[in-house]
Amino acid sequence: MNHLLKLSDLTGAEILGILDLADQLKYEKKHGIPHERLKGKTLGMIFEKSSTRTRVSFEAGMFQLGGHAMFLSSRDIQLGRGETIKATARVLSRYVDGIMIRTFEQSDVEQLAQFGSVPVINGLTDYCHPCQVLADLMTIREYKGKLEGLKMCYIGDGNNMANSLLVGGLRVGMTVAMATPESYEPDPQALAVAREYGDKFILTNDRFAAAKDADVIFTDVWTSMGQEAETAARAKAFAGWQVNRELMGYAKPDVMLQHCLPAHMGEEIAEDVFEEQVDAIYDEAENRLHAQKAVLVLCMENKSL
Repeated sequence: MNHLLKLSDLTGAEILGILDLADQLKYEKKHGIPHERLKGKTLGMIFEKSSTRTRVSFEAGMFQLGGHAMFLSSRDIQLGRGETIKATARVLSRYVDGIMIRTFEQSDVEQLAQFGSVPVINGLTDYCHPCQVLADLMTIREYKGKLEGLKMCYIGDGNNMANSLLVGGLRVGMTVAMATPESYEPDPQALAVAREYGDKFILTNDRFAAAKDADVIFTDVWTSMGQEAETAARAKAFAGWQVNRELMGYAKPDVMLQHCLPAHMGEEIAEDVFEEQVDAIYDEAENRLHAQKAVLVLCMENKSL
């Protein structure tokens, strides 16, 4: 595994291989078993978008693996002063053993991988969020004991989370139902992948139909970072699209809820529903650490799945 740029680059077997290693590393951490598999290695972390979970989980993960992580904001490197992605990739490859980037354009991540000579990991772009969805799948499997045959339902904006959830879920054998308001569907590139799976993928504007008999329900904020100018318009478009007790009632009795955080209580999710499922949601947040450690090992040790 050379890079993690988007989930559609991986097979279902490769995704499951990442999750298996994540489970192993989580077990080792919980039982105090050292796993310094990246001792002496350095990860450069480029942040053009801020984040709590991404920064802390990657930095802590590298430390636990015996390596070191360097936080690089756009103010810290010449990328913020006009140096090209191509040049940045070439120079950082001389200093570090891997690069994680959290940015706006997917093309920036792709260029880093193209022109650099070290592994590149996508920490988030406007197009996709592969690390988060690996943690999501890991959490579902912990709670449900499997992935194949389950129904995943996503309610809300067809954003980077939706793009990655539909690909990741389908790759591992889930049925994926997505409900978005009209004109807020997922990216056409992600939809093209999803439609290869036939009736395993459902796209609808009916949130109750999508939630019917779901094993797991996902939602996300209505306005993502960088879309703040659209807040009022989005609030109007998403009125009535809250994941609440009524909507959860259409799912299976043992449905689990997932949210990538931060959550806006009273907007995309009702606080009482969130609190009922709070353990699963924060297990999901914790699993960012373990899933990303698996990605770091597989990329930076350069071992195949």
